[in-house]
Amino acid sequence: MVRVAITGAAGLIGRHLVPGLLGVGHDVCGIDLVRPEAPWADRITVADLAADDGALATVAARCDAIVHLAAIAGESDFESAVASHLGLTHRVLEAARQLGIGRVIYASSNHAVGFTLRGMPVTIEMPVRPDSLYGVGKAAAEALCSLYHDRHGLAIACLRIGSFRLRPGSRRELSTWLSVPDAVRLVDACLTAPDLGFAIVYGISNNTRAWWDLAPGRSLGYHPVDDAEAWAVEIEATPPTEDDELDSRHVGGSFAR
Repeated sequence: MVRVAITGAAGLIGRHLVPGLLGVGHDVCGIDLVRPEAPWADRITVADLAADDGALATVAARCDAIVHLAAIAGESDFESAVASHLGLTHRVLEAARQLGIGRVIYASSNHAVGFTLRGMPVTIEMPVRPDSLYGVGKAAAEALCSLYHDRHGLAIACLRIGSFRLRPGSRRELSTWLSVPDAVRLVDACLTAPDLGFAIVYGISNNTRAWWDLAPGRSLGYHPVDDAEAWAVEIEATPPTEDDELDSRHVGGSFAR
């Protein structure tokens, strides 16, 4: 059992991750701007992570790890991207360092390498090629995480999350889908891996058409189960559009248009 604090606990991923991690035996608390309507809502502290210096410290004081999800979930202007991705991540890493919390799981994104051309399997060794200011923010935060690992010894996983959905909804997502159960499996693996070090991991399910390398995740104990192929016939029943064609050219899909 790991005692986990989740930032952005009421967001798109957080509201599934909190009950999922509780279900596999972890002790979970969270922080967000709002309190969700959920049976576990009393575990969430309502506070502004960007403005309240003490809120995260209060929430995470007895925790073993922080899962950092809080951020603007899409494109924005430069100043907002820097504040949301780099600024908030710095607050989380500093809190972990000061509180002696040894492990941080950071929700990065495939958009950190979104201008990479589709082709051979996309590995973590490929150079950073962000497709947007959102991607720039995620890539910069990954670099900050690397610094905190090397300088301060924090064990950190940066999860380059694909298309987190209840079900895939497009041709691209037949390759990039991350299911809710597999998202829980991914974070659980990173929380419990004995030798995490500093890791960059692609966050997708066990998709037949995957073109991101899952080996780094598997080495940490992440064994995805779900496959977007279950929806392939339904998705491909509609003729491809020009948008489908454009989205297939780069890793980041529509962000790279």
